[in-house]
Amino acid sequence: MSEHYDLIVIGSGPAGEKGAAQAAYYGKKVALVERARRLGGAGINTGTVPSKTLRETALYFSGLRQRGLYGIDYSLKDGLTVEDFMYRKDIVIQNEWGLIQGNLDRHHIKVYWGAACLVDAHTVRVDGHDDGGRLDLTADFILIATGSHPHHPEGIPFDRQSVHDSDSILEMQRIPKSLAVIGGGIIGCEYASIFTALGVPVTLVENSGRLLPFVDAEIAGRLQGQLDQLGLRFIFNDSARRVEARPDHVHVELKSGALLETDVVLMAVGRRGHIQGLGLEAVGVEITPRGVIGVNEKYQTSVPNIYAAGDVIGFPSLASVAMEQGRVAMVHAFNLMYKEHVSPVMPMTVYTIPEISMVGLSETDCQAKTIPHLVGRAYYAHNPRGQIIGDTNGMLKLVFSPEDKRLLGVHLIGEMASELVHLGAHVMAANGTIDAFIQAVYNYPTLSDAYKYAAYDGLGQRDKWRKPG
Repeated sequence: MSEHYDLIVIGSGPAGEKGAAQAAYYGKKVALVERARRLGGAGINTGTVPSKTLRETALYFSGLRQRGLYGIDYSLKDGLTVEDFMYRKDIVIQNEWGLIQGNLDRHHIKVYWGAACLVDAHTVRVDGHDDGGRLDLTADFILIATGSHPHHPEGIPFDRQSVHDSDSILEMQRIPKSLAVIGGGIIGCEYASIFTALGVPVTLVENSGRLLPFVDAEIAGRLQGQLDQLGLRFIFNDSARRVEARPDHVHVELKSGALLETDVVLMAVGRRGHIQGLGLEAVGVEITPRGVIGVNEKYQTSVPNIYAAGDVIGFPSLASVAMEQGRVAMVHAFNLMYKEHVSPVMPMTVYTIPEISMVGLSETDCQAKTIPHLVGRAYYAHNPRGQIIGDTNGMLKLVFSPEDKRLLGVHLIGEMASELVHLGAHVMAANGTIDAFIQAVYNYPTLSDAYKYAAYDGLGQRDKWRKPG
């Protein structure tokens, strides 16, 4: 007979783990099915954590942080190997596996290893259980949190040696002599900056006219400028027509007719939700035209007892948001009256070198939507902590309403941007104004103090706005 649970979760990434733990915390009997033979999903194994760890490794080996501080031209460590480069990443991932397993054990969540498929709205079949067996599990509720995988355009020869996606790049056997990155989105920009910091000649090809179209144009422009200074080459308004792996290099023909000869290619052209093989159509779970699972505001699918969260439901495809989606879904499923919605104030970071972070409306958004706005800026170069740490290129930008000074958006580029953005996010969540920064007291010297000076700059802009003529 099959084992019955209150909840079966398919996938152990951020949404799956946190959704399972949320239900189990309130005494529900929970099973989790994972096909990868390792916990954590893309967030731990191939995406969020590994790429950010590699960023820190690149900064360490390249000495970029120290260059600004001491004025010394550090050179990359002689004979740097892939093992050197990947060492810290592997340690961090292994530690994360242990933390996730500990969380599941603490909540008495049963893990089944194998590929899951829905037999009906309450039955999950696990193939490969115990190295080849088949097991049927039943549950009152099911949470699908199977994540995503890199998109493979047709005709691209992904050989995992010279032509990589964002998963296989983490398994590379050597540091490339040169690299072409196709795609100027988050993943493409992050890896392009990492390898540029390591001294690898990198060319980034983007089919639009700028990097990261969702980022404030001024911030994106400053990012491009700093990456250009590091030696990153950009090709805009173009894309790969043909990629051919040859014995000693990769031949890339662009749609414009331009040719690239490079050692390694990274195709970073988006990700797709893991929905194949789940049997969704057979049980009536609707798929959107964009190839992701459709859900309502409580993350219910078209089958009421089946929920979905994380990358498998599409935008915004952030680990931080996926965790909250999983929790909200289970609160709704079991009527827990606890966390009933995901905050609309969702900070986002692109871990390039330098990193950029944002929350709320950008100046670009306000201009496109004709929303009245003003901007206050503060620069790391004018901040004592910025001088101390050697980051004189960073900037904090506040977007606010001229009428009532309500904070509309926060945008940063520079060291610790991913941490600093949360100060602004909390003010926005409270529907606060830039006066919150004026009234606050910050440790000195700190980068956080830049908020106060950006707010003062904003008040100055508002005084000019209020004066006739």
